[in-house]
This record gives sequence, C-alpha cells and structure tokens, in this order.
Amino acid sequence: MFRGLARDSVRPFLVVLDLLGGIGTLFARALYLGFKRPFKVNYIFKQMEFIGVNSLLVVVITGLFTGMVLALQSSYGFRKFGAEGVVGAIVALSMTRELGPVLTSLMVTGRAGSAMTAELATMRVTEQIDALRVMALDPVKYLVTPRMIASFLMLPVLASISNFVGIIGGYLVGVKLLGINEGAFVNRIEKVLQFQDIYNGLIKAAVFGIIMSVICCYKGFNSRGGAEGVGRATTEAVVASSLTILVADYVLTSLMF
Repeated sequence: MFRGLARDSVRPFLVVLDLLGGIGTLFARALYLGFKRPFKVNYIFKQMEFIGVNSLLVVVITGLFTGMVLALQSSYGFRKFGAEGVVGAIVALSMTRELGPVLTSLMVTGRAGSAMTAELATMRVTEQIDALRVMALDPVKYLVTPRMIASFLMLPVLASISNFVGIIGGYLVGVKLLGINEGAFVNRIEKVLQFQDIYNGLIKAAVFGIIMSVICCYKGFNSRGGAEGVGRATTEAVVASSLTILVADYVLTSLMF
C-alpha cells in the first residue's frame, strides 16, 4: 500500500520532468536546425504574417483599452493627493515594462498559439508528420523552426505597437477626458521613461514568443486520440503557455529591474 502511495505521489513530478525534457529537447533541436541549410525563408515569412500581421488588430485593441483603463484608474487614485501629473509616467512604465509584453503574448497565444497547436495536432493524427519523415524531410525543421523564429521576431514588434497604442490611449483618457495638464502628462513620461525600460520589455516579448511557440508546437506534435486529442492538446497548450509566460515574466522582471 505504501509503495503504491509513494508511486502516486511521485508520478506528477515525473510527468512535469518529462514535459520539461520534451519541450527543452524540441527547442534545442529547432534552434540547431535553424542554422542548417536549406534555409526556408518563405516558410518563416508565412509564419510571420500569420503570427504578427494577423494578430495586429487584437493587439491594438488590447493595448489601447489597457492604456485607457490604466489612466482612468490611476487618475482617480492620484487625484486624492493632487498628483494627477504622474499618470502619464504610470501608464508609460506599466505598458513598456509589463502590460505591453505580457498582454500581447497572452493574446497572441490565444489567437496564433492555439491555431498553431491545432494545425500540428491535426497533422499528427492524420499522419502527415509521419509522411514528411517518409519523404526524408525533418518535421521539426519544416514545422517548428519557422514558427519559433517568426514568434521570436514578431512578438517584440507587436509589443512595441501595443506600448505605443497604450500610451496614446492613456493620453486620450488622461488629457482629453479627465482634463490632466498635457504638458505635465508628457513631461513626466519624458523624465521617467528610459530606453532600458523599453529595451527590457522587448526582450521579455521575444522570450515569451519562444515559450509560446515551443510549447504549442510540442503539444501539437505529441497529440494523440483523434479529434478529441486535437482539442485537448490545444487547450493544454494555451493554458501551459499562458502560465509559463506569467512565471517567466516574474523571473525576468526580478533579473532586469
């Protein structure tokens, strides 16, 4: 009985180790194959369009209303102390350091990451991935590496757009709607916001892009169980990617700032 209890208590730990090992192995292989010929540049551009361009609308909407809510909430709090002028700095720092990269990555995970997993999982259950191997083509090089490179390149671009739109949204609410002095709003941003804040936020976005793409591709590659397995893999990929992004955000923040 005790041996069975010990085995049950260790099993979750082993499952996590197996998952981390599989994801790490896939990442290492995809990275290695990215430096080997032939370079499938057209595949990368196709994924950049899918991950970046097609996610632009949802990223813009998310960034805009995040900045607007930030300005609205912070202005009510700082008004009690007569410090409405710092609202611009709060919006700019919050967007560039945290909310821009994190929310952008989470939204792209929900839109592009889920589709990525579903596509690869469908290819797995319909044996298209096995067919690539039969034709002497490496599935990781053709399916994973372009997605990982595209995510690495496009997430910082999307995060930059989200940061800019968020600050504009904060300006519209703070200055135009709530009547905060425009000079104080902009001047605080210029004094407080540094290039390092923007740069570190973009590094975060690039790391989040790799996390999202590798986890989603791993779940898609290892899908089992037909149509039900595709849905299960997609759900697991989105949840695992989102949680890992949040954990990585804390780790990166503690190291950078």
